Amino acid sequence: MVDENNRQGIAGALGRIPSGLFILTAAHEDRRGGMLCSWVQQLCFEPPMVSVAVAKGRPIMPLISESRRFGLCQLSKDDKVILRKFSAGVDSNEDPFLGFDLVHNATNIPVFANTLSYMECELASHLDVEGDHDLFVGRILSASTTGGEPIVHLRSNGLRY
Repeated sequence: MVDENNRQGIAGALGRIPSGLFILTAAHEDRRGGMLCSWVQQLCFEPPMVSVAVAKGRPIMPLISESRRFGLCQLSKDDKVILRKFSAGVDSNEDPFLGFDLVHNATNIPVFANTLSYMECELASHLDVEGDHDLFVGRILSASTTGGEPIVHLRSNGLRY
């Protein structure tokens, strides 16, 4: 058990780990989903891989598990509309991509055409880390970048949303 003083130190230290803001996307059959996420990290050089942490029970989890694919769209400081759409959460009964320009790709992963960058990934591993999030590891199949400056996100308390 962690005492309260140590817990405050942990919260502050975790909150200072910088992260970008991404929209995690997936599709399976006729369902598409997306969510705002910030816990994304490069994992390997060869093959190129990334990891993303997803809170347990999020509606996107079965889409990733069933399709074995996911996308990551990095938001720039100018992506206000996409950020607003996904920061409030998305109703799992609606298609969150309606009205947005998407990249037409062979993988059928929904990725935004106008974000700072995107990666299309094949699921390499899904880990239950025995905490409140699961870890998805993806092998990058394709990616693209545009100009712009990424959003860098810091939390004041790394133990709360």
